[in-house]
Amino acid sequence: MGPRPPLALLAALSFLYRLLRGPILTWGATGEEAAARLPGDELLDDAHGISTRAITIDAPAATVWPWLAQMGPSPRGGAYTYDWIENLLGLDMHSVDRVLAEFQHPQVGDTIGLGPNRMRLERVDPPHVLAWRSEDSNWVWTFLLEEQAGTTRLISRNRFRLPTLAARIGMLPMEPGSLVMERKMLRGIKERAERLASGTSDPRCAPPFGTNCSAGEERAVNDEGPARAGPSFQSMLRVTASLRARRSS
Repeated sequence: MGPRPPLALLAALSFLYRLLRGPILTWGATGEEAAARLPGDELLDDAHGISTRAITIDAPAATVWPWLAQMGPSPRGGAYTYDWIENLLGLDMHSVDRVLAEFQHPQVGDTIGLGPNRMRLERVDPPHVLAWRSEDSNWVWTFLLEEQAGTTRLISRNRFRLPTLAARIGMLPMEPGSLVMERKMLRGIKERAERLASGTSDPRCAPPFGTNCSAGEERAVNDEGPARAGPSFQSMLRVTASLRARRSS
């Protein structure tokens, strides 16, 4: 006698979810990236859940890093994903399309609020590694940049400790949702970094590579003033020079 239909349905759904769970947790990542021990993993060794998602950006790491450095709730740069969903959860995210000079020097010990979580910067290695850990130590979120022949591989890794059965069950429906949000975020960073590298970022060829503007574009930006044009060329060039100096040291 075969299993009852409800049990058969549950078994089928369980098999289907296991089949789909790998791609959900490793969107964009290679098998090697997903399996690798990465910087920041040491901040939470006994993780019950791990996701590794990645994207290739046609720009150098120096134009990707600024978007990571300034991520966070207002007045920071947002998360480059679906703001309206983030703000339904009370996260006060407002994704910007310009580099914010005042948030370009992250330091270990800096904190931001993400809903009930307070995140603390634990590793900062510009422009390669940025790792946040929640104050309860149950969540680590690390961004890694690997430059490869003019392109940059951006890897986002989340590690979770789920101390109760309820937390583990509750995480299952959140995994597909996190893919939707994080895929949008990675694509948002890619779009912004590539515009920045090409000199056509909003607003107009914004820094750090604003000197690629045409004469007319540069005059327009300067004429509108810093309130609308964003940080000055000089400020962003200093940020870029600082990152290059660290890389060469």
